[in-house]
Parts: sequence; C-alpha cells; structure tokens
Amino acid sequence: MTLLMWLRSALFNLFFYVWTGLVAVLMLPVLLLPRTVGPVAARLWIGGVNVALRVICGVKVEVKGRHHLPDGPVLIAAKHQSAWDTIALLHICGMPGVVLKRELTWIPFYGWYILAMRNIPIDRSAGARALKDMVRRAKAIVADGRAVMIFPQGTRVAPGDKVPYQPGVAALYAQLGVPCVPVALNSGLVWPRRAFRRPPGTITVEFLAPIPPGLRREPFMTTLEARVEAASDALVAVARRPQDLAS
Repeated sequence: MTLLMWLRSALFNLFFYVWTGLVAVLMLPVLLLPRTVGPVAARLWIGGVNVALRVICGVKVEVKGRHHLPDGPVLIAAKHQSAWDTIALLHICGMPGVVLKRELTWIPFYGWYILAMRNIPIDRSAGARALKDMVRRAKAIVADGRAVMIFPQGTRVAPGDKVPYQPGVAALYAQLGVPCVPVALNSGLVWPRRAFRRPPGTITVEFLAPIPPGLRREPFMTTLEARVEAASDALVAVARRPQDLAS
C-alpha cells in the first residue's frame, strides 16, 4: 500500500466514523416518527458515504441491469463481499427489508435504526425456529408491498473465495411466491473485509434476470448460485485488469 493510498484510506475511515456518529445522533427524532420517514436518515447517511468514497478514495459506483429489478414485492439475493453492500444496496434497491444477524440490533444507535426500518433480524443459533421467524417477518414485509433482501452466503466472502449458499434463501423463495432477483458485485476489491485500505476503482452492482417463482429447491439453488458467482467473478476480473496493468 502506497503512502498516498494509506493517507486516503485513513481520511476516509475517519470521515466514515464521524459521519456515522453525527447522522446517528442528529436523526434520533426520526425514530419517533412514522416508519416512512426512516429512509430519509438512511439515504442521507448512505449518500455521504458514497460521496466520500468518490472524493477521498477515487471509488466510483456503477449499477447495471436495473431494469431487472421490478417495483413492488420481490426477493433480492445479493452477493456479499464488503461492508459497503449492507450500506449502499439499501438505497440502490429501494430500501428493502434486509435479513441480518440479530447481534447487529444490539449496537447502540445503529441497532435502533435497523429495528425502526423494519428489517429482519435472525438468531442464527436458533435453527429451524429462526427460519420460521424469518419467513413470517418476510411475508409481512411483502404484504406491505416492499422487497426483501438476503445475502445467501450469510457472511462477507472475499473475491475468489467460495462459501456455500445457505438454506435461508431457499426457504424465502419457496414461501414468498415472488420472483428472485440475483445480484452480482465486486465491492470486495475496494472495501476489503477487515482491511484498512480503500484502493481506488469502480464498484459495479449488476442486477441479473429474475428467477421466476415456482422452481423446486435444488434447481433454484443451483441456478441462483451459478448466476451470481459467474457474474461476480466476471465483474472482479474486469475490475482487476486496470490494477494489474498499473502495478
């Protein structure tokens, strides 16, 4: 990591934590207002993070295939490589209800906003009971006309690594009866997991053709994993070419 990249990364990380704390405190009154007001605070926070990424670190964001994301209830199954995904995809996808680990709701301020936005926290140690609770909450969100988003691998996975897809996405697909939109991305290249550096580049998010409802579990899981992994690998390969030439 060059000195310039280190300085840019340090400046961005400082901004990120200060901006997050500032928005969390100033927007506290939003928690007392109707739920429809909550996205205002979220969009303000997300917008600030993306502007800082672009201005400080030279990171651009590109969205492809947006026409594949219909309005209204849909299941969004997204690749998860970076903390950026849990921030920016909310805005890009129209503020869906997100399946996330329950422990995140215990974080002061951040957890309060998660609950206010009516997301879907799950206790991953609860087994079948957690799946039933997840489906129940997701059905309520779909009934309100919103989308549901899940990260099928259940954790951040670095570009090139392979982690199995978990059964939660199959349960939602079977029970919700809505199309599933796969999402590929390459965010792990510029916001690596558990890393300080924020190298310049372009984060590309690609919405893929929806998988219609009604498939059996095995063909659905096979189709979803094949599409997301192939498209994400392709985005990573394309994004790495300029870096390889410059190094």
